[in-house]
Amino acid sequence: MSQLKVAFWNLQNLFDIHVSEIAADLEYTPANGWDSNALKQKLSALGEVIQSMHNGEGPDLLGICEIENEGVAEQLINKCGRCDYALAHVESQDIRGIDTSLIYSTEKFELIDRPTEHLVHLRFPTRDIFEVRLRVRANNAELVVLVNHWPSRSRGRYETEAYRLTVASHAGRVVDSLLKYDRSDYFDLPDKAASLTKLNHRWDRNILVMGDFNDEPFDRSVLDFLRASKGVDHLEEPVKLSRGGLPSYKSYAGRRSYLFNCMWSQLSRSDHGTHYFSGGTNTMSLLDQFMVSRGLYFGNRGLKIGFVKDGVPDAHIYKPDVMTTRKGRPRSFDRKTHRGFSDHFPIEMSLDVL
Repeated sequence: MSQLKVAFWNLQNLFDIHVSEIAADLEYTPANGWDSNALKQKLSALGEVIQSMHNGEGPDLLGICEIENEGVAEQLINKCGRCDYALAHVESQDIRGIDTSLIYSTEKFELIDRPTEHLVHLRFPTRDIFEVRLRVRANNAELVVLVNHWPSRSRGRYETEAYRLTVASHAGRVVDSLLKYDRSDYFDLPDKAASLTKLNHRWDRNILVMGDFNDEPFDRSVLDFLRASKGVDHLEEPVKLSRGGLPSYKSYAGRRSYLFNCMWSQLSRSDHGTHYFSGGTNTMSLLDQFMVSRGLYFGNRGLKIGFVKDGVPDAHIYKPDVMTTRKGRPRSFDRKTHRGFSDHFPIEMSLDVL
C-alpha cells in the first residue's frame, strides 16, 4: 500500500518585495527591513523546513497560507527541492492581501478542474476558503481539499469570535454542497436503488479540510459550526431507504455532514501546539488542523487516513530542531537579523492509497 504525504503551514506574512498598499500598511517595506535579501533568506529557510518534512522526502501535498501572491508562491516552490511540484492558486480579495494556496506533486496528483475561491464577506471580504479538486494518479480516487485561514484573534479571542463563527458556517455549507445533491438534482433522481447508490457515493466523497483556524479543536467554531469532532458516531450513517423509497428531500437535506478532526490526540500533551502567544492562559495553541469526511476516514472511495495505532490518526505537529527555540516555541522570522522561519509550526499527516 502506498501513502501520500500531506502537510499544512502558515508561513507568517510571506510578502513580495514589490510594495503593495497592504504590504505598506503592515510595514513590509524596504524601510522596515523587508527587502530582496530578507525575502531570499526567508524563502531559503522555509524551503529548508519543507524539504525536511516527512523524514526528508517532503510532502506530496502542501497547503500554505499568509502568502501574498502567486509569484512569491512560485519562488517558494523553487526552494523546495522537488521538480514535480505545481501550484493551485487564486488571488483572493482578502482585506489583508494574503492568500491560501496548495502545492501538489504532479507525479501523485492531477488537477481535475480550476480551483475555486469561496470568499466570505463580513463587513469586508475576509480570507477565502480555497477549494482544489484533485485526482490521485495511482488509483483515480478523487480528493477535494479545502485550505482555510480563518479570521485572527489579534483583537481578542472573544471579541473576534463572531467572525470565525461566520466563516465556520460558510465552510460547513461548502462541505454540505460537496457531500449532498442540491434540490433540483435530487428531484431529478429516479426513485430506484441505483439512485441510493449515487447518494451514498457522493456522501462518501473524500474531503480534506486543512488550515489555520485561529481556534482550537474544542472551540465552538470548529465543534458546533463546522461540526468537526474527535468522535466517529456521526460519521457512520449512510443514506438509507425510507419506506422502500428514497428519503424525502427535507430529510435528506437535513442530514448533518460531520467531519473527523485528526488533531485531537495532540491535545493530550502539555505545552504542545502550533502557535505561541504569551498572553494566553495556554501559551501554546493548536490552531492548525486537519479534518476529514467520513469517506476519507473509513476508506470508502480509494483513500483513507493513515493511523499510527487504533483510532489515533497519523497526524502531528512537525517541530524540527532548526526552527524550535530552547523553550520549544516556533522561531519567527526576524526582519533585522534575517533569521528564523514562521510563528507557526507546520502539521503533517498521511493518506493511504487503497
